[in-house]
Amino acid sequence: MNLTSPFPLALGAIVGLSLLGVPIGHAMIGGSVLYLYLRGMDMGAAAEQLLNGTYSSFLLLAIPLFILAAAIMSSGSILDRLLRFCNAIVGRFPGGLAQVNVLQSVVFASMSGSALADAAGSGKLMQEMMTRGKRYTPEFAAALSAVSSVIGPILPPSIPLVLYALVSGTSIGYLFIAGVLPGLLLGAVQMVLIWWLAKRRNFPLEPKVPLRDMPRVTRQAFPALMLPVVLLGCLYSGVTTPTEAAGVAAAYALVISVLLYKLRWSDFYDCLLDSARMSVSIGMLIAGALVFNYVITSENIPASLSRVLSGLDLSPLGFLLLVNLLLLVLGAFLEGSTIILVILPVLLPTAKALGIDPVHFGVIAVLNIMIGLVTPPYGLLLFMMMKVANVPMAALLRETWPFLAVMAGALALVVAWPDFVLLLPRLAGYTG
Repeated sequence: MNLTSPFPLALGAIVGLSLLGVPIGHAMIGGSVLYLYLRGMDMGAAAEQLLNGTYSSFLLLAIPLFILAAAIMSSGSILDRLLRFCNAIVGRFPGGLAQVNVLQSVVFASMSGSALADAAGSGKLMQEMMTRGKRYTPEFAAALSAVSSVIGPILPPSIPLVLYALVSGTSIGYLFIAGVLPGLLLGAVQMVLIWWLAKRRNFPLEPKVPLRDMPRVTRQAFPALMLPVVLLGCLYSGVTTPTEAAGVAAAYALVISVLLYKLRWSDFYDCLLDSARMSVSIGMLIAGALVFNYVITSENIPASLSRVLSGLDLSPLGFLLLVNLLLLVLGAFLEGSTIILVILPVLLPTAKALGIDPVHFGVIAVLNIMIGLVTPPYGLLLFMMMKVANVPMAALLRETWPFLAVMAGALALVVAWPDFVLLLPRLAGYTG
């Protein structure tokens, strides 16, 4: 390859801008504009194709609506009530507060589609609760908060799965329901590992919540727990489109927060600002990825890669193993949305040619990317929790490895057993 040709120069520009601290979305736009200029291509025609193509999809509107619903549900007293509910359910078991950390990630899946947001919000709170009174070491609490945060984006409503639906044309409803069992499996293997570690390390037990208090604790958390039920009910009843379901979820979150959880209007204003900032950030990333995908398509890279992979004569399982390795490595270096928007469109044609179900492939891809966030040496969640807990990376990694081992086992099951992933979608009418 000629390193002075437009495509290598565009890649160099993207990497250089990223190293200078430019957001990756802006860096991709800058590198892509350079490519179009060097190739002498009509930038207006390229912009018109993009605006009339994927970027005009109504599915994109679901992302800021899900983010708004998450911001509302994470404010006020909702967080405390849901944590009390989680403690009432699993706090009595060995490693009780650690078990609560995992369960809250499952419960809060309906309140955030982002692993980084989970770690920065409820994960940070759990870090403080677990280390209070030296009940757990800071490095164990940080490692657990990091690995449990990857569960939420696999369960509905999942922003990574929305982005995958955008680039693949797959039904967002079937993707959401396909993520349920793998997400619960990930939580289950983490909780089993905690139970085993609790026996070996004598983790402290939490005071049992009396059975007479269970109805009250459940009643206080019930409206918030109903959010995913309302969302999936709208999707699978056919009453709404995915975008309209996101709007219903945001409206439901606002109504119960104001009427039942006494959300103040000043807090609601903060929710609007926070969700607007995150939506703009994701929107710029999507814009940059779509422009760069235009460049990749112009270079005919998807077709070339498909020919190379076809020449390797890989079986569907062999291809998925190769994809797993690639995505785990990339997930340790790149933000997940970038991988979904840039890398997966290149791999999708080969996956379809090999007969791999697109819903199964999407769940595998997102699961890989999420695990990549806690994969050494550069997993983003590891760096975030290292700063939150103020612990050295070496100590954090020692506590992370056992969780990575059981999560890899769960991933292997999801890859090798498509029927496990597709069970719920098929019960809902999926025929793929």
